[in-house]
Amino acid sequence: MGTVTAAEPESRLEWSTPPTALAAAVVGGIALAGAAALAADGPSRLLVGLAAAMLLGLAVLGLRQRPRLTIVPGDRPRLIVRGLFGPAEYPAERILRARVVDFRRLGRRVPNLELDVEQHGDERLLIFGRWDLGTHPEDVLDAMRAHGLVPD
Repeated sequence: MGTVTAAEPESRLEWSTPPTALAAAVVGGIALAGAAALAADGPSRLLVGLAAAMLLGLAVLGLRQRPRLTIVPGDRPRLIVRGLFGPAEYPAERILRARVVDFRRLGRRVPNLELDVEQHGDERLLIFGRWDLGTHPEDVLDAMRAHGLVPD
């Protein structure tokens, strides 16, 4: 599952895509790249090559964003969200709303963690799924509540 570190109250709590999932994406991307190189015709080579590039890009993006969410507890707890262009820090007063919302996808319910945050005077919606967190989004919301990062 996800990387959750909570040995003592002052430790950091972190969630990110599981390393095994990222490793599987890299292996799949390399296999598809090899298949593209061995393809006999141009359209097959193009389509399989694009699939390989997309899968390898997904793996690079997942590695770049590790850890995806971090709670830094203390007197002024804060949430650190790591994105493509680096981390963004949100203290409790800049988190406007946090909730888990279930969406129907492919005939089943998929939970997502939704965060409304204030960034540079604007409201921003952040959505995290199980792929991003490596665990059930409700577990992350519970940890945020325990550290005072969820508004009433």
